[in-house]
Amino acid sequence: MTTYRPIAFALLAAAGCGILPAAAQDAPREPRRTRVTLGPQLVPSYPGSDSLGLRPFVDVSRTSGDTPFAFEAPDESAGFPVIRDGRFQFGPAIGFEGKRRSRDVGGALPKVGFTVELGGFAQYAVTDAVRLRAEVRQGIGGHKGLIGVVGGDYIARDGDRWLFSIGPRVTVSNGRYNRAYFGIAPVDAVRSGLPAFRAGSGIQAVGATAGLLRQLTPRWGAYGYAKYDRLVDDAGRSPVVRAFGSRNQLSGGVALTYTFGAGVD
Repeated sequence: MTTYRPIAFALLAAAGCGILPAAAQDAPREPRRTRVTLGPQLVPSYPGSDSLGLRPFVDVSRTSGDTPFAFEAPDESAGFPVIRDGRFQFGPAIGFEGKRRSRDVGGALPKVGFTVELGGFAQYAVTDAVRLRAEVRQGIGGHKGLIGVVGGDYIARDGDRWLFSIGPRVTVSNGRYNRAYFGIAPVDAVRSGLPAFRAGSGIQAVGATAGLLRQLTPRWGAYGYAKYDRLVDDAGRSPVVRAFGSRNQLSGGVALTYTFGAGVD
């Protein structure tokens, strides 16, 4: 679940409806259930920030008949599978990154605008309890860079009654992305008093994410997650991070869930 997931969900749902074959759209469907998740979350204001911003924690999931809701890690981008082959899935992904203002980094370094990130994901369920996933997204505007996340999750669940997940994450980014948030051009070094620093591509962060969902009644439930990332390599060595930010990147959120549809008492 991402900060702007409602917008992403709507865009991808519309796109998905457009690419479905007509026969699939007209085929009879089992009764469907829908689960809406809503609450607050705290996330880094921008990559490398030492402050947290309050954002909405929102998700919408659907399933058919008695099939449990599909597992979604709380930090994955919005998307839907367009290819399903056994335990393998592939599809588009969309994410967003908030802006970094010049005054957030001393007033002498350039701002980085709000960024829409478009790309795709691939995931494979090794077993019912272990899932691997990779995402790659290209920034449109803003940082204009390329970012990818590789991770795995251990999933323990009792149908839709409760679900716990935990797993590692590795974030990689290209030079353009890293120079936007972590680099210092020579001209900016003169103005800011910080040493010039050309950040290259590579591993940006390593960390882990954990989530817990508990159904309280047939309709109402509670959900929460916590995430930790540690900036490494050029991102961790950046004078920008050392002067104005933190290598430790924390996120977390809590929410209520509401389920409705056929068969929900």
